[in-house]
Amino acid sequence: MAGSTVKRIAISLPGSLLEEVDRLVKEGNCNRSEFVRAAMRLYIRVRRHREILNQMQSGYTEMGELNLELAEENLDGSWEFYEEYLMEADPGE
Repeated sequence: MAGSTVKRIAISLPGSLLEEVDRLVKEGNCNRSEFVRAAMRLYIRVRRHREILNQMQSGYTEMGELNLELAEENLDGSWEFYEEYLMEADPGE
Protein backbone atom coordinates (compact mmCIF):
# COMPACT_ATOMS: atom_id res chain seq x y z
CA MET A 1 0.00 0.00 0.00
CA ALA A 2 2.71 2.41 -0.99
CA GLY A 3 1.66 6.03 -0.82
CA SER A 4 -1.64 5.40 0.91
CA THR A 5 -2.54 6.38 4.43
CA VAL A 6 -3.64 3.53 6.65
CA LYS A 7 -6.50 4.29 9.04
CA ARG A 8 -7.45 2.15 11.99
CA ILE A 9 -11.11 1.39 12.52
CA ALA A 10 -13.01 -0.55 15.12
CA ILE A 11 -15.87 -2.83 14.12
CA SER A 12 -18.30 -4.95 16.05
CA LEU A 13 -19.04 -8.49 14.93
CA PRO A 14 -21.21 -11.26 16.27
CA GLY A 15 -19.09 -13.97 17.86
CA SER A 16 -20.06 -16.59 15.31
CA LEU A 17 -18.97 -14.35 12.42
CA LEU A 18 -15.64 -13.58 14.09
CA GLU A 19 -15.06 -17.32 14.62
CA GLU A 20 -15.69 -17.94 10.92
CA VAL A 21 -13.36 -15.08 9.93
CA ASP A 22 -10.65 -16.38 12.25
CA ARG A 23 -11.00 -19.87 10.75
CA LEU A 24 -10.63 -18.46 7.21
CA VAL A 25 -7.73 -16.24 8.29
CA LYS A 26 -5.92 -19.27 9.69
CA GLU A 27 -6.62 -21.32 6.52
CA GLY A 28 -5.53 -18.42 4.30
CA ASN A 29 -2.40 -17.74 6.30
CA CYS A 30 -3.16 -14.03 6.61
CA ASN A 31 -4.28 -11.72 9.39
CA ARG A 32 -7.68 -10.18 10.14
CA SER A 33 -6.77 -6.83 8.58
CA GLU A 34 -5.70 -8.44 5.32
CA PHE A 35 -8.86 -10.53 5.30
CA VAL A 36 -11.15 -7.55 5.92
CA ARG A 37 -9.37 -5.47 3.25
CA ALA A 38 -9.76 -8.29 0.71
CA ALA A 39 -13.42 -8.79 1.65
CA MET A 40 -14.13 -5.06 1.29
CA ARG A 41 -12.40 -4.88 -2.10
CA LEU A 42 -14.38 -7.89 -3.32
CA TYR A 43 -17.64 -6.39 -2.09
CA ILE A 44 -16.89 -3.09 -3.86
CA ARG A 45 -16.03 -4.91 -7.13
CA VAL A 46 -19.23 -6.96 -6.98
CA ARG A 47 -21.32 -3.82 -6.31
CA ARG A 48 -19.74 -1.98 -9.24
CA HIS A 49 -20.25 -4.99 -11.50
CA ARG A 50 -23.89 -5.25 -10.46
CA GLU A 51 -24.40 -1.50 -11.11
CA ILE A 52 -22.92 -1.85 -14.61
CA LEU A 53 -25.15 -4.84 -15.34
CA ASN A 54 -28.20 -2.88 -14.18
CA GLN A 55 -27.22 0.06 -16.41
CA MET A 56 -26.77 -2.28 -19.36
CA GLN A 57 -30.11 -3.92 -18.72
CA SER A 58 -31.80 -0.51 -18.60
CA GLY A 59 -30.10 0.47 -21.86
CA TYR A 60 -31.19 -2.72 -23.59
CA THR A 61 -34.74 -2.23 -22.36
CA GLU A 62 -34.82 1.38 -23.59
CA MET A 63 -33.35 0.43 -26.96
CA GLY A 64 -35.80 -2.47 -27.28
CA GLU A 65 -38.71 -0.09 -26.79
CA LEU A 66 -37.23 2.34 -29.32
CA ASN A 67 -36.65 -0.43 -31.86
CA LEU A 68 -40.23 -1.59 -31.44
CA GLU A 69 -41.51 1.95 -32.01
CA LEU A 70 -39.38 2.30 -35.14
CA ALA A 71 -40.57 -1.04 -36.46
CA GLU A 72 -44.21 -0.12 -35.85
CA GLU A 73 -43.75 3.25 -37.59
CA ASN A 74 -42.36 1.55 -40.68
CA LEU A 75 -45.00 -1.14 -41.13
CA ASP A 76 -46.35 0.82 -44.08
CA GLY A 77 -43.58 -0.47 -46.36
CA SER A 78 -41.28 2.53 -46.27
CA TRP A 79 -38.71 0.39 -44.49
CA GLU A 80 -38.38 -1.76 -47.63
CA PHE A 81 -37.57 1.39 -49.62
CA TYR A 82 -34.83 2.24 -47.12
CA GLU A 83 -33.40 -1.30 -47.27
CA GLU A 84 -33.33 -1.15 -51.08
CA TYR A 85 -31.55 2.21 -50.87
CA LEU A 86 -28.93 0.71 -48.56
CA MET A 87 -28.40 -2.31 -50.82
CA GLU A 88 -27.95 -0.10 -53.89
CA ALA A 89 -25.53 2.30 -52.19
CA ASP A 90 -21.95 1.96 -53.36
CA PRO A 91 -19.74 1.16 -50.35
CA GLY A 92 -16.79 2.83 -52.08
CA GLU A 93 -18.45 6.24 -52.23
